[in-house]
Amino acid sequence: MSAQPRLDQPAFALTPGYVRSRDPRSLLGPRTLAVFGFGAAAPTQLDDPRYLRVPLQPLEAEGADTYEVWTCSEAVEPWRDGAIGGGRSASLCFGALQLSEDPSGPAAAAEQAYRLLAVHRQRAAHPHLLRLWNYLDAIVAGEGDAERYRQFCVGRAEALDIPDAALPAATAIGHREGTRLLQVYWLASTRPGLPVENPRQVPAYRYPRSYGPRSPSFARAMRADPADALPLLLSGTAAVVGHASLHHDSVVAQLRETFDNFDSLLGAARAADARIVPAFGAHSLLKVYLRDASALPELQATLTRLLPAEVPRLILEGDICRRELAVEIDGFHG
Repeated sequence: MSAQPRLDQPAFALTPGYVRSRDPRSLLGPRTLAVFGFGAAAPTQLDDPRYLRVPLQPLEAEGADTYEVWTCSEAVEPWRDGAIGGGRSASLCFGALQLSEDPSGPAAAAEQAYRLLAVHRQRAAHPHLLRLWNYLDAIVAGEGDAERYRQFCVGRAEALDIPDAALPAATAIGHREGTRLLQVYWLASTRPGLPVENPRQVPAYRYPRSYGPRSPSFARAMRADPADALPLLLSGTAAVVGHASLHHDSVVAQLRETFDNFDSLLGAARAADARIVPAFGAHSLLKVYLRDASALPELQATLTRLLPAEVPRLILEGDICRRELAVEIDGFHG
């Protein structure tokens, strides 16, 4: 007779980490859900759909051969479904798709991408979106409602078939490759997560009309079902209080405000689940997006003051979805 699982054991676990390697193929083991390379030095593609190159350039020397690796406690298989592909276990799924905007533009491309995702979810064994990442070219080009990010939000809202109260965590960052490539990837599960909002911020899906025709569609974080050993999934977080951007002229002040937001967000998540650790540490994993590479020394010095040394982090050059914002951070938290 097979042993029954203990009730205090998680149904499954996900462990994200940063690994330095000269060959990402060596990272694609039997329990690897996904591997991400970054920037010009990373291979464009491999013959395994669990690998994805993100079109954002690392700003520190060690980032050139650093890969983000998601390891699962369950056996993983690669999969493809038309233009979509990724890796999946019995409980978790990584998926990704890439579309060229030309000649349609960001709204049509976002709507197409999210309709493909919706169709896939209807027949998938992992229909519940926990976390989404969106990378698009020249995110703040254009004026007023013609701004590319606002147009992306319009297209996404047209096709995203999820009620506001159940929206996943998400990030939207601009790349600079000039390719008009829209890249969307996600983490999904066989059961829904539990969205978390930040008491210091208006929920993004309730932003006033001044931010565009359609509000951004995401929760500030997503926590897993208590039975599962998933980290807290942190959306892109910046120096926004209420719905207003603060400290327009200071990377340092923006970083401090961003970490005040994280303190508030972790407090809200911990109020719902006492297992969540109250501060960043070795159990966390952060991606830092910096608009202006010349501000890197200032950013590094401030992160050293604000973060414990053991927190794994990767700094990438990318455009934030508001022109006045210099830095944004997302990640995972144990």
